[in-house]
Amino acid sequence: MDDPEFIFELRVCRWAEQQWPPTRERGDTAVLVARQLGIRSRRYDTLIFECDPAALEARGVFGDERLESDMLHVLTNAPTSYGYYRDVLPDPGYSWNHVRETIHAADDRGLVDTRRNGNRIEIRRRYRYPDWVDRVVAIENKPDLSASAATALADQIERDVALGLADEVWVATEATDDEVAPALYERLPVEAGILAVGETVDVAWNATALATGEPGTRILDRPDGDEHDLSAARFEYASVEWKREKRRQIAERAYERGWRSYVDTMRPDCREFELRDPDIPLPYCRAKGRHVTSAECRHACGSFAPEPPAWRSKGWPIEGGPGKGYKRLLARQRDRRR
Repeated sequence: MDDPEFIFELRVCRWAEQQWPPTRERGDTAVLVARQLGIRSRRYDTLIFECDPAALEARGVFGDERLESDMLHVLTNAPTSYGYYRDVLPDPGYSWNHVRETIHAADDRGLVDTRRNGNRIEIRRRYRYPDWVDRVVAIENKPDLSASAATALADQIERDVALGLADEVWVATEATDDEVAPALYERLPVEAGILAVGETVDVAWNATALATGEPGTRILDRPDGDEHDLSAARFEYASVEWKREKRRQIAERAYERGWRSYVDTMRPDCREFELRDPDIPLPYCRAKGRHVTSAECRHACGSFAPEPPAWRSKGWPIEGGPGKGYKRLLARQRDRRR
């Protein structure tokens, strides 16, 4: 498998959507997959959200767009009967003027009810925001790992394990003659799982469940291991509440984007762009004769050829050409996963 890391990542996302979890039956669990999401200091390649199906369906009444943290503050704390917003909402730690603007935005989206009582704005919950995510699994995709790359990766995975933001941390790498690069076994923390990706995806090492319900440790700096480096490691604790809030924010972004949103950063309106297999929607360039990354598939590409106007005016009133069709296909698939 000689695809670039981007294509490898999309393959892992599609596998996870169909086959996760690899070590037990899925049962009634719903699975939502996203890519390239995280917190300020860490972006995860692939994220898997194990969800309660009923709760995931209940999330749908809030719409397809993400709910930002300030919106979540209002929705999760709004009462079932009308009350003055400054009395019924906890102190947000930022301006109440911003809270009021968020309330108006929530009202415009039909998520809360509001009314005026004199000069006061009173709010009432319209829907109960569900606790729709049961578990979060993070996968780091590294198809080709040298010993030095494995060492750098191990440092990041150790930080992930110490923080415990995800319930499990895995590394997906291309299967070798030894099933998986030996450097991974030597350097990764034992808590991290390893997936060997070839024609099939096999578990080379099982992940250990992390303590997401306990405070985590953010490693800020650590000695580089050189004998002359006498600096001390720096770290800080991450509270359970902080972790819970970050997991919810990441889940909201995942709900909006999924993993097929990669097409938004590419040029499907190029006549050379193609999705050869709708079931495994990997971007393919006819001009290059291979799968391409989002960095390659852009307007500056020397092979870029815009769709003719006649293609774009097909359908009624105007449905557009193949590029619009690819976007609609991926959007429909994303909606089905919700």
